[in-house]
Amino acid sequence: MGMEVAAEEEPKKKCRALIFTYGTLKRGFSNHNLIQDLVLTGDAVFRGAYTTSESFPLVCGPYRVPFLLNIPGSGHPVTGELYAVSAYGLSRMDELEGTSRGHYQRLGPIRVTKAAAAAEEADDEAEAEAYFADRSYEMELWKKSGKLGFRWYGEKEAKGYVKRKDRPQNLSFLEHIRIFLSSSTDQ
Repeated sequence: MGMEVAAEEEPKKKCRALIFTYGTLKRGFSNHNLIQDLVLTGDAVFRGAYTTSESFPLVCGPYRVPFLLNIPGSGHPVTGELYAVSAYGLSRMDELEGTSRGHYQRLGPIRVTKAAAAAEEADDEAEAEAYFADRSYEMELWKKSGKLGFRWYGEKEAKGYVKRKDRPQNLSFLEHIRIFLSSSTDQ
């Protein structure tokens, strides 16, 4: 289960799990529509822009899909968005991220700090979970990236991103990852 939020803050749907998003679930990106739907039903609440306290590699895989790698101390502190979500919201996010199919794994706690210079705010630090690349291929992704990562996933990093519906449908996402990792160039 996700990291806990004080019950009185999100009483309606019990949005207690804190999820740190760093890629296409963020505002302005292609999968944010899921978060928007969850906000409309009371199953998610935007908490703000946050940055990981520890460094993690953030890299792109096939189709410029972003992956956070569970290699603490490598890469950079990563900036993203923090959401409090309900149990239903978590299940929808897990489904999108393919946790049952070996695409990503939801791990935590990771410590995050409010990105804005508002250190005096009471909720400027939190422990959250995040979706990390599955461990079965994360080290290969790190090597493929030249052991260089991003501080955030923005327009520049997302240039060339291909939505799921526009990718070849005859292969699974894991097969796309394997092809990407075995190729000599970025796809």
